[in-house]
Amino acid sequence: QVQLVESGGGLVQAGESLRLSCAASGNIVSINAMGWYRQAPGKQRELVAVITSGGSTNYADSVKGRFTISRDNAKNTVYLQMDSLKPEDTAVYYCNAHVQVYRGGIYYTAPYWGQGTQVTVSS
Repeated sequence: QVQLVESGGGLVQAGESLRLSCAASGNIVSINAMGWYRQAPGKQRELVAVITSGGSTNYADSVKGRFTISRDNAKNTVYLQMDSLKPEDTAVYYCNAHVQVYRGGIYYTAPYWGQGTQVTVSS
């Protein structure tokens, strides 16, 4: 089994910063892409940022220039540095990882999700 545990959410004022962390653990062979998604009340879950195992990144237009995704492959951990936060960034942030596992004599890759961490930005 694979678990993703997020931390770092909280309540901040507009213009401030937060750093989210997500650590993967369990029966992991390797991790491909890792990313962050968010879901605001009444809205669909959306991609915030993604990073490949080689370090290539992609961001939603709404966070470009303000958020930075990074990862520590040795620790199976992905980070999201969020600067210049805005009230519209308020959401539950979810970590996602495409993890290769070995089970029953077979290697396969599946997506896993964290439990979510609340980020609230007041104006």
